[in-house]
Amino acid sequence: MKVDRHGRAKVLTPQEIQLLFNQGFTLNPIRDRTLFAVCLYTACRISECVTLHIQDVFDSKRRVRPDLIIRKGCTKGKLATRTIPVVDDLKTRLKQYRPSDSRGYLFPGRHGKGHIKTDSADWILREACKRVDIEGVSTHSFRRTALTQMSNAGVPLRIIQEISGHRTLDELYKYLEVRPDQVRGAIANLSMLTPVEEKAYSVKPVFPPVPTPTNGQTIETNLN
Repeated sequence: MKVDRHGRAKVLTPQEIQLLFNQGFTLNPIRDRTLFAVCLYTACRISECVTLHIQDVFDSKRRVRPDLIIRKGCTKGKLATRTIPVVDDLKTRLKQYRPSDSRGYLFPGRHGKGHIKTDSADWILREACKRVDIEGVSTHSFRRTALTQMSNAGVPLRIIQEISGHRTLDELYKYLEVRPDQVRGAIANLSMLTPVEEKAYSVKPVFPPVPTPTNGQTIETNLN
């Protein structure tokens, strides 16, 4: 968990997400909820989110596109452009936020100049977390939460990598959280390997009956 801006970003629970969106983001509610909804529902980096252009999300008729475009020049390492489907929950947020302009940045900076800075987004989130008393959260938490959720749901890692934009699967692994209960569940599966103990049976040797001698005769018994 992240403490004093050090360590790994916390993976948010559904209850914590509910608190943040309903009670935490109150400075500029529509903008801030939309900003972090984009991070959560696309698993993008905060730097990719704040540099989104309006045209990347809305078409010329100001309708939400079915796919959100993260431009190659805005990605880490500038590796490739990514196209992320827009789920209904995010679409609803974007419709509520819909900017008045058709060009420019989706989240403009102060006085409409440039785009909102990552440091500003980080401050907005820290203030929201203080309001609802959640620790260990950073702007990276939404990305980690989304990727971990997909992994837990059984989505193949290669598909998650396509969404996250990680260069290698090794880089992706670092984002995925493993919970203690998952470890316990994995170990519990080993119980099926326990051998079934066989009952010990005492088997008495069986010999043919020995005839009883009569009239002083000696009887030889063949045991072969």
